[in-house]
Amino acid sequence: MAFLFYMPAQSMAWGMLGHRIVGEIADGYLTKKARRQIAAILGNESLAMTSNWPDFIKSDPAYNYLSPWHYINFKEGLSEQQVHDYLAKDTATDIYTKMNFVISELKNKSLEADKKLLYLRVLIHLVGDAHQPMHTGRPDDLGGNRVNVLWFNQPANLHSVWDEKLIEYQELSYTEYVKAINFTTEEQRKEWQSQPIGQWLFESYTVSNQLYAEIKEPNQKLSYRYNFDHVQTLNERLLKGGVRLAGVLNDIFN
Repeated sequence: MAFLFYMPAQSMAWGMLGHRIVGEIADGYLTKKARRQIAAILGNESLAMTSNWPDFIKSDPAYNYLSPWHYINFKEGLSEQQVHDYLAKDTATDIYTKMNFVISELKNKSLEADKKLLYLRVLIHLVGDAHQPMHTGRPDDLGGNRVNVLWFNQPANLHSVWDEKLIEYQELSYTEYVKAINFTTEEQRKEWQSQPIGQWLFESYTVSNQLYAEIKEPNQKLSYRYNFDHVQTLNERLLKGGVRLAGVLNDIFN
């Protein structure tokens, strides 16, 4: 379809801290049965600590095929219906098709142990990626990687600000961060977990459009005010990612 196309982008969604926050939040909402089955696959490795494996493994060329699994790039100006219409026909190698693929594979009770481990690690990571707004960014600038900004007068780009810099600015460990933001009602969790993956991506796309619109000039300075204006959105994306990850895992392993 003419309004969307897909390009590789060099990125690590949320960075290590953000992915661990998502994993740690999810851990608190697992059912007992899901927790047992996940432990049988991961061993002593927690959701938080395994969440960065798909980024770490980028050091091994044998896993280069995983790179386009982390994101999907949309052009600007799409309606919600256009996004959902595209996803309904999506056959590209992207975060939407591959998240659905690994979920389906993990529900196969005869799946080999090594693939269970691989796909579980990948799924934990991709759910986090889906909630990072710039992982639904525009193809022409590689999801914000080519939108140069200054973060407290240091060279950066819009993608890296949302991957790492905004989270790291809070100066919290991942466990401290979870304690600071992990407040939800049962009604909220049910609503978030009932929403399909396409809705997660549309939410991120909506946020990314707002973030792009705020950048008015090359090397725009972002600092204290940017943090003040966006930290609530940042925390909501992390929180929804963790709650929804738990929902997906509970569905698979129950």
